[in-house]
Amino acid sequence: MTIRFDGRVAIVTGAGNGLGRVHALELARRGAKVVINDFGGSRDGKGGSSEAAQKVVEEIRAAGGEAISNGANVCDFEQVQAMVAQTKAEWGRLDVLINNAGILRDKTFSKMEMADFQAVVDVHLMGSVNCTKAAWETMREQNYGRILLTTSASGLFGNFGQSNYGAAKMALVGLMHMLHIEGAKNNIRINTIAPIGATRMTEDVMPPEMLAAVQPEKVTPAALFLVSEQAPSRITLSAGGGAFSSARIVDTAPVYLPGSECSVEGVAEHFAQITDWDTQRFYEHSNGQVQALMEAVMKGLKA
Repeated sequence: MTIRFDGRVAIVTGAGNGLGRVHALELARRGAKVVINDFGGSRDGKGGSSEAAQKVVEEIRAAGGEAISNGANVCDFEQVQAMVAQTKAEWGRLDVLINNAGILRDKTFSKMEMADFQAVVDVHLMGSVNCTKAAWETMREQNYGRILLTTSASGLFGNFGQSNYGAAKMALVGLMHMLHIEGAKNNIRINTIAPIGATRMTEDVMPPEMLAAVQPEKVTPAALFLVSEQAPSRITLSAGGGAFSSARIVDTAPVYLPGSECSVEGVAEHFAQITDWDTQRFYEHSNGQVQALMEAVMKGLKA
């Protein structure tokens, strides 16, 4: 099986460097027409230049592909709407959106300025929301869309000094769950990827031998599969160095505490049972989790 993107149109944000650049190059190599979006800011989001995006466009065109650049700031919804309009004016449709733009402003929570917390949330969370919202109606009308959100192990599992980044990245998992449900009837599939890659975002937080092992090219296979015609939906893949895994949110089996046992002390006494991960289960919808709790309650009341 060969996965191609012939006839598909894609937007990749933050595509002037790092992971976004490699995603865009591979999309183009496999036949997609690609919008190279990059605000051109520094790692902490300051400044701006169109130079990096245009270089990627030139790389794609030199290889025989089709691409255009766009310098929209993903934090500005009007600019993002204009980017989608430019895409449709150029190629008539929009099939794939890879939300990759990001910044870092790492500090411990006690030392972090609220402006730094807000800036990171604005780019990672609201930037993804803006781009997805701008593309959503086009994808609904087409009855086809593939959207990728970029989460992180910092959001899924935690990391010291990244409360702003981790909060934004975990919020994207919640967004994926909701849009998976809303987009299903229109063949819109949405997934998240938690990448580990050697980029300017990670160049000073990994030792040289690890950086050498986790080049961005080893992440892109997962990213492109998750936006392909064959893509699943509501999947989180972790990817780095050619290794891949999947993460998801699960729940333990409900434990009903009757009468006087339903107390602070009762929860403490039964905590090991409540957190018994051997009973874990995955729910396709929040109603499943609510139903499981209510069934445990009703069963307990009848006992």
